Amino acid sequence: MKKLVLLSLSILVLLGIIGCTKKNTDLHYKRKYTKEIKDARKDLSLFMIENMVPGANVAVSINGELVYSEGLGWASKDLDVPAKRSTKFRIGQVSTIINDAIYLKLVEEGKIDPDTSIQYYYPEFPTKPEGEITPKMLANEISGIRPSVGNEEMNMVNKSIEKGLEIFKDDPLDMPPGQFQINSCFNHNLLGVIMEKATGKKYTDLLNDYVTAPLNMDNTVIDNPFITIKGRADFYEPNIIAQVVNTKFTDLRVNTPSKGLLSNAEDLVKLGSAFLEGDFFSSETRKNLFEPLRLYNQNPSRMVNGWLVFKDNHGRVVYGLQGSVDGGSASVVIYPESKMVIAYACNLSSSLNETPVLLIANAFLGTREGKEQPSSKLK
Repeated sequence: MKKLVLLSLSILVLLGIIGCTKKNTDLHYKRKYTKEIKDARKDLSLFMIENMVPGANVAVSINGELVYSEGLGWASKDLDVPAKRSTKFRIGQVSTIINDAIYLKLVEEGKIDPDTSIQYYYPEFPTKPEGEITPKMLANEISGIRPSVGNEEMNMVNKSIEKGLEIFKDDPLDMPPGQFQINSCFNHNLLGVIMEKATGKKYTDLLNDYVTAPLNMDNTVIDNPFITIKGRADFYEPNIIAQVVNTKFTDLRVNTPSKGLLSNAEDLVKLGSAFLEGDFFSSETRKNLFEPLRLYNQNPSRMVNGWLVFKDNHGRVVYGLQGSVDGGSASVVIYPESKMVIAYACNLSSSLNETPVLLIANAFLGTREGKEQPSSKLK
């Protein structure tokens, strides 16, 4: 009886949200995919209910064409502002894919040698007795630099990316460079500084010149809490009793290359599509975009150029990444065989290892699994 009551309540809430979304949503779709979109919307709405997500946007492209994009829920609960397709959310570690895109373009231009010691560009960074670190190692998180402890870097306010390096620059490496992959935001923060030094440009200019302007990613910007940013969502997090509350003040600019960007689902789909095909990258760069690196004992890396490479529950090859930070979460996946890119962004810190992008993929690929949430491998 209890299960029946809970199921009935969930259905009523779901119907309520679907009914309300007519006036609160911003929708783009191709009629050819009407059934797939309806299935995806049902699964996404239920996901948002179960996880108490205030607002989000989602986008799907196939063969480089945007076939579905929508804003759902609320960008601001306090002000009753609906989430739109253009709403900017914090995307957490998904920022690293954008950082790696800048790095790859600088390599193409010959402004950075991926295999040169980082001291060539930034001599102020101490050499390490454990071995030489290169830009390529930083981009692929195989430098041996330690992970953050207790989000120590999140306590810095109004500091530059370079100033943030003081947290770890004098610490020994956890292991010799090139042997193992360790997730650490410090890799990308250091790479961001190296790219600034190599070009003489500020990170905001690098972001615009090499990624957002060429790809028309108009809603991807650095999150600065001290200025007004048009279309930026309010930020929320679950408290200890699972209530959704406003998140604490956070200045992410010291972590801009690793988790400090705002974006939306459509921009992330544009980025994924640029990695999948087209002329954004040279043919030479494309040869190894998703080719795992060989590490200790020739073991393949799980991540390359910012993307995790794995197979989903149906054996399909997927490239993707999920990120979460105070007040926001995002995920993006590429299904290369289907030439499909899916992205999702929201204004709630993720306390789960799951993401609705895999549900949406199943809806479009005809492998929908009912209410069962596919296991995420994006972390």
